[in-house]
Amino acid sequence: MNGTAAAPLTTACGGHAVHWLDDGRQRLGLIPGMGGSVAAWMLHPAVAGSGRHPDTPFHLWRPWFGDTDRFSVASLPLVPWSNRVSGGGFGHGGRFFPLHPNRKGEPCPIHGEGWLQAWEVQVHDAHRLDMQLDSEHFMDSPYAFVATQSYRLLPDGIRQTLTVTHRGASALPYGLGQHPWLLRTPETRVRAAVEGVWLCGADRLPTLHEPAVDHWDLRAGIPAYGRLIDNAFTGWSGTARIEWPDTGWALNLHQADIHPDSCLLVFRPESGPSFCVEPVTHPVDAIHLPGQPGLRWLEPQASMTLDLRWAFERLENAALSASTLRA
Repeated sequence: MNGTAAAPLTTACGGHAVHWLDDGRQRLGLIPGMGGSVAAWMLHPAVAGSGRHPDTPFHLWRPWFGDTDRFSVASLPLVPWSNRVSGGGFGHGGRFFPLHPNRKGEPCPIHGEGWLQAWEVQVHDAHRLDMQLDSEHFMDSPYAFVATQSYRLLPDGIRQTLTVTHRGASALPYGLGQHPWLLRTPETRVRAAVEGVWLCGADRLPTLHEPAVDHWDLRAGIPAYGRLIDNAFTGWSGTARIEWPDTGWALNLHQADIHPDSCLLVFRPESGPSFCVEPVTHPVDAIHLPGQPGLRWLEPQASMTLDLRWAFERLENAALSASTLRA
């Protein structure tokens, strides 16, 4: 998906309506009907610059080209919980709440339910889109909730908020996250102020918590290519930075109202053109970890919000300061 200066606000791709936000510098495409996901986020060719072809935008997130696989989108929302849940569900108060596998090839349910359902557009103009999902026991899950997503264009990026309100009769555990895919080059690096990391077994479920040192050291920065990483990093300050030195661009992430148990999940596959940097409110399989870190047991009509800002930056304009990655 490439940007054009006079593009319409709504187009079609892969059988879905793509709703566009555009301020002349950046272009954001959203696919509410395909799990409330993002189709593309790019800088217009005139802004991307740096010797690029004059008709080529710079994609801040990996673009979607209409594939039916929902993991082929640019980003997807994680609600009412993120990543994997083991054991077929969870127990509470003498009752078992089942959660069923929801993606082919995954033995555990993954990333909640929002990415599998169609969202409804509430507001859409050139700089803003709000969408909503009313979910009632999807795939026989115990969850009934209303979720809203809001996207706003800022002068140097986007504000992305995700809110969920519990509509069940009794409290249930909730968590939120966003799951963007980013294109990588041999020079791409990611940095974040973190303290620990959950090590995982072959099933991608957490087994041991360790300090984030050596090849886990996000503070020093790690390359976007390398051995497999699919792990939640703890003690996260709420800021992260992705740099593409060969393109001249960087992307800064800031999460508002960071909670001590919030995590940054990094998925670095051994091959392929993209990787993931996922801000989430709890670690993988938190419902089965001691203390259920990061999960919020919401009473009926109670809500929680994940509020993110993503800001693009030319690398020559500013270096990453120590204060940006504060502990």
